[in-house]
Amino acid sequence: MKISYSWIQEYVDFRLPPVAELVDRIGAQLGEVKEVVDLGAKYRQIVTVNITACQPLPDSDHLNVCFVDDGGVTTDVERNQDGLVQVVCGAPNVRAGLTVAWLPPGSTVPSSFDKDPFVLGARKLRGFVSNGMLASPQELSIGDNHDGILELDAQQPGTSFAEAYGLDDYIIDVENKMFTHRPDCFGILGLAREIAGILGHQFVEPNWYATFTKNLLPLGEQLPLAVHNLAPELVPRFMALVLSGLTVQPSSVRQQTYLSRVGIRPINNIVDATNYFMYLTGQPLHAYDYDKVRALDGQNIATLVARQTQADESLNLLSGKVIKPRQGAIVIATNSQTIGLAGVMGGASTEVDGDTKNIILESATFDMYSIRRSSMVHGLFSEAVTRFNKGQSPYQNDRVLLAAAHHLCDTAGAQFASDVFDEATLQPPAATVDIAVSFISDRLGMTFEVDQVSRLLTNVGFSVEAKPDTESPDRLSLKAPFWRTDIGLKEDIVEEVGRLYGFDNLPLQLPARTLLPAVKNQHLELKQQLRSSLQRAGANEVLTYSFVHGDLLAKVGQDSEQAYRLKNALSPDLQYYRLSLVPSLLEKVYANIRAGYSQFALFEFGKTHQLGASPETAKDHLTDEGLPVEAEHLAVVFVADTKAAKHYDGAGFYQARVYLEAILKQLQLTNVVRLVALTDDQPADQATTYYAAGRVAAVFAGDVAIGYIGEFKANVLKALKLPAYSAGLELDSGRLLTLSNQTGQSYIPLSKFPKIEQDICLRLPAAVLYEQVVAVAQATLQPLTEQATLTAVTPVDIYQSPDRTDYKQITLRISLANYDRTMTEAEVSRILEALTVAAQSQLQAERV
Repeated sequence: MKISYSWIQEYVDFRLPPVAELVDRIGAQLGEVKEVVDLGAKYRQIVTVNITACQPLPDSDHLNVCFVDDGGVTTDVERNQDGLVQVVCGAPNVRAGLTVAWLPPGSTVPSSFDKDPFVLGARKLRGFVSNGMLASPQELSIGDNHDGILELDAQQPGTSFAEAYGLDDYIIDVENKMFTHRPDCFGILGLAREIAGILGHQFVEPNWYATFTKNLLPLGEQLPLAVHNLAPELVPRFMALVLSGLTVQPSSVRQQTYLSRVGIRPINNIVDATNYFMYLTGQPLHAYDYDKVRALDGQNIATLVARQTQADESLNLLSGKVIKPRQGAIVIATNSQTIGLAGVMGGASTEVDGDTKNIILESATFDMYSIRRSSMVHGLFSEAVTRFNKGQSPYQNDRVLLAAAHHLCDTAGAQFASDVFDEATLQPPAATVDIAVSFISDRLGMTFEVDQVSRLLTNVGFSVEAKPDTESPDRLSLKAPFWRTDIGLKEDIVEEVGRLYGFDNLPLQLPARTLLPAVKNQHLELKQQLRSSLQRAGANEVLTYSFVHGDLLAKVGQDSEQAYRLKNALSPDLQYYRLSLVPSLLEKVYANIRAGYSQFALFEFGKTHQLGASPETAKDHLTDEGLPVEAEHLAVVFVADTKAAKHYDGAGFYQARVYLEAILKQLQLTNVVRLVALTDDQPADQATTYYAAGRVAAVFAGDVAIGYIGEFKANVLKALKLPAYSAGLELDSGRLLTLSNQTGQSYIPLSKFPKIEQDICLRLPAAVLYEQVVAVAQATLQPLTEQATLTAVTPVDIYQSPDRTDYKQITLRISLANYDRTMTEAEVSRILEALTVAAQSQLQAERV
């Protein structure tokens, strides 16, 4: 964003500091300064002169000998007896009586200043000495017109051209990215306001900008216009009016210099006015030739419509490029055809030209994301795009529209020929922010006073009202001005106060810190425990992308409609957020087998996301803030090729179970978790689509499934080139952490007294589960744990005679160790007897 020092000076009521000091303040409190250009260096030698005489040069069809009056200010130049300077000029519009810009000998042509400087001298042309030259707009670097010399308004001969038109200026180029969330700073008015704020002055808003006043004078003959907004969700505000009777001509030299110094090419007084107010306020405008718009529909009324693209539309842009607007883009159209790519560039069919007499002046606000997509798709980058894709406030449209219209009435002879059309679906302004000054002070490390904070914020347009209460006597109620679309949180106010006060002015003092150790992240601790356990068990950790290709989802039977699709994927291979981790691991198996690894286990910690199968279930996968739930999972896959599989007893399922048991043992959840075989009639889950029927089980903790373990379907093995001996598991590591916390596990030191171990064998009905036996044993031993005794129950044997299928025997090993003394044989016997009684009464068991 280029800032004109002189232009800023016009909008502040105090003298700006020297440019070097101002640049330092801007860099420290507003944005990074990329470059400072001394614009006046181009123009300081140029003088405004009056052409007193102009005669054709003999034997030339276009050259003229001119005598110019420079007021005698130029030294070292040859003059005639009347003190006039002779200049030969070939411009078709040169004539006596003009006031023009004269580049005397020794001066540099401005258009060559930054490239290959061309220094003028006094030289003969067909026998006549020409002292320097009379300059065209192109040579003065304020336009592209080279057809004639620049005609100036009346000036005292000898006046400095730079001083007369404010070109004794500095251009400060600030990095655009610094203003990404500050659309108001893409205009001179907003920058002047911010500069006033950082310099400690209250900015006084121009009357026309502070309050909207609907003044439609001078009023001319009414021209019919219809305005429709058919895309209100993308076009919050769409305004237009008609101006009639205007004359298209070059804009004033001063306005041309304003535009050229910030890099905008002057075109004519109508287009220049729209660009001038865009650069002044940050609000783009567009002018359409009214009569061309009306002629397109062949009716007596001109129609302007904001809508989204329709099928097979094309648009011839002002640049000469013909495009087919992207699907969903916002366009401006009549009833019959498209006439502009909204917020990006207008169409050639309604361009303002030298014959234009009536115009439609439009001021709108468009969805920033839609404008950005249109710009990128079509490769169109304009000043309007730069501003629209930052999210301009719709509350300034009316002010800027009327200001530009009145400017054209004053400078182009225009009259109002319609009312102001305002198609708006405006959202309420930003909510009021209540904040205690102490909240600001605590975060900036400095004590601020209420009056100090109020002054800093009112300087840049905030409304501040004291709202003390018993809890916060220094509470303020702040309302952001309508041009600030970035304010919504208390932290935004803290940042604003810090910036306006100057972060460099804050005390350099380290914050106080407690010496207590930082609280550990339980989930990271859990992952580290499991990582170590799995590595000891021989598994290898991998890290894959959180995104997968749609083909992988299809290969494992998952529904891509339940996965979040990425609109701006990093790669065509990374289209969707994954629904589970196991497919990502399976995709890495074949590459490792080809690399020569015959058997291995892979594991990964990662996040999964799901949309849900229906709108009713979708809410189960959203947080309270409406964001997708990021489920933390752990997955393990074990594979062995045909040769290696011969060394394993049993199916691959049991090898996967080895890793499951390692996980549960690490977390001491072995007796808390159980496996339940899945049946075909159970509800489908996206984490089970790749498991073979009858070869998969759910991992339950209580009544809640925390994961699945199983072998893979034949079609999955084939699609991913997996060996037949393959199995995997996936657990919700977030629920594992909850379970681990619920069991109250912590470090338990060993007793210094001897441990006593005693086996107990129970004969019981075959239908009784081992899990039930352990539960009875643990319940019987629980009172002992509360009496400072360490207890443990471990399995020794399960036996069932082929002749007695209705009974089985389960042998448990009971370990006991007291922390206060050595336990006696009598105590242990009483405990085993109590266990025998409990098993008999609850399980119909008999001790053998």
